[in-house]
Amino acid sequence: MSEIVAEAFPRHVVAALSGPSHAEEVARQAPTAVVIASADAAAGARLQHAFTTRFFRSYTNNDVAGVELGGALKNIFALAAGVSDGLGLGDNTKAALVTRALAEMTRLGSALGGRRETFQGLSGIGDLMVTCFSQHSRNRGFGERLGRGESPAAITSSTAMIAEGVPTTYSAQECARKLGIETPIIDQMRALLDGATSPRDALAALLSREPKPE
Repeated sequence: MSEIVAEAFPRHVVAALSGPSHAEEVARQAPTAVVIASADAAAGARLQHAFTTRFFRSYTNNDVAGVELGGALKNIFALAAGVSDGLGLGDNTKAALVTRALAEMTRLGSALGGRRETFQGLSGIGDLMVTCFSQHSRNRGFGERLGRGESPAAITSSTAMIAEGVPTTYSAQECARKLGIETPIIDQMRALLDGATSPRDALAALLSREPKPE
């Protein structure tokens, strides 16, 4: 989005705010931390001051691409986490899934221009965790319904909320194929969204992959 905004407003400084910050909890003034990314350090510092209160803490980062990519890609993995919940697979499965999701996010996000260390921060692992585990997460909730056997079309037609992870799955897989990046979780989510596999078969496909070092 920063590239689109910069193209439309070339004389303006662009910044991106991201991180684990569900609006429902920010509205309750629950302690929250986010990251503000901008190539302009002075603008980042001004925004950091503007977006810092006694319960809302902002950090700065100059890796705009990495911050934005973390905020987008985590939605795909939240869908997968929801599928795990819908299948009732428990904590071990979900922890393994989220851990491998971080590795996949970092691999693809780095190839798309983000810095690896950015994905270890608030817009990467932070946003990934909250989106995969939160009751407020639209994407996790969409995935949970998928895991229970509902079709993507039925879920979409029954809610006014948008699960961004659905279209992002398609975009991310296309980017990964162009770059030659291995993305097994994204691949299985696309197959599931296309109706080419079932939730349990998608899990079986991930578990049956060739063993390799972590």
